[in-house]
Amino acid sequence: MQDLFWFILVVVATVAAGWLAIGLGRLISVFEHGPRSDDPLFNMGQRIARWYARRVHRLEVEGYEHLADAASREGGIVLVANHTAGVDPVLIQAVAPLDVRWMMAEDMRLPALEGFWRWMRIIFVPRETGEEVTAERAGERGSDRGESVREAIRHVQAGGVLGLFPEGGIERPERTLLPFMPGLGLIVARTRAPVLPVVVEGTPQVDPAWSSLWRRSRSKLTFLPVIEPDEWRSRGRGVASELRDRYAAHTGWPTSERPAGIIPGKGVPERASARASARGRPPGAG
Repeated sequence: MQDLFWFILVVVATVAAGWLAIGLGRLISVFEHGPRSDDPLFNMGQRIARWYARRVHRLEVEGYEHLADAASREGGIVLVANHTAGVDPVLIQAVAPLDVRWMMAEDMRLPALEGFWRWMRIIFVPRETGEEVTAERAGERGSDRGESVREAIRHVQAGGVLGLFPEGGIERPERTLLPFMPGLGLIVARTRAPVLPVVVEGTPQVDPAWSSLWRRSRSKLTFLPVIEPDEWRSRGRGVASELRDRYAAHTGWPTSERPAGIIPGKGVPERASARASARGRPPGAG
């Protein structure tokens, strides 16, 4: 009798394991279709992000046809967006059928998330608040910033999608376009890649930036027409200014010559001021 019990238990366990394996196999096959065909977990994460964007941020999207145009192309693409909150890249990745490799300021790099950063293949860029970074300095050899830009160029030249926020920081006040960093022009010039502009608005205006992830909002993304390499009237660092002009023309928003990180009426934040003092020059000096 005892042998029969164990026999039945083994049969039931085997059948259950088989059904579980089939179920997991089907679940994995569902998530094989997405931005990363070799990473079902990433594709599943994107679907979760899409649900989150709709439920928490009631995300509205315009210009799907321009996003589809970019996604249908072979070769590298540079995706650029104005920067309104820490949630910006999450909202964009939630709707984009693209495996975007984002550039991100080094001072936003939380050590506790190091494994996540590696999985997302983030390219970290040192940020010097209040300092103008020219296209020449951005590509300067021997500097951390230069290596970040070169890695971004290599990624696009290899056919990847690069995502960046050319303002170099979050817009304050909202719907005000800050200066676009000239390093963008270097990347565009070296890669000759099409550029997909995205306008972000309506995200939570809160500090610190990451707290926008759990604040409700009525956010909106507008994908603008892809800019072909031969459409630029400018070259080099002028590309950044020309792109900001396009954003201003589309949105009607005012522009500011105040670099990201300089708070109106307050100057350079304490953290940036300490870094500037350590370099032996006044905070915000160019």
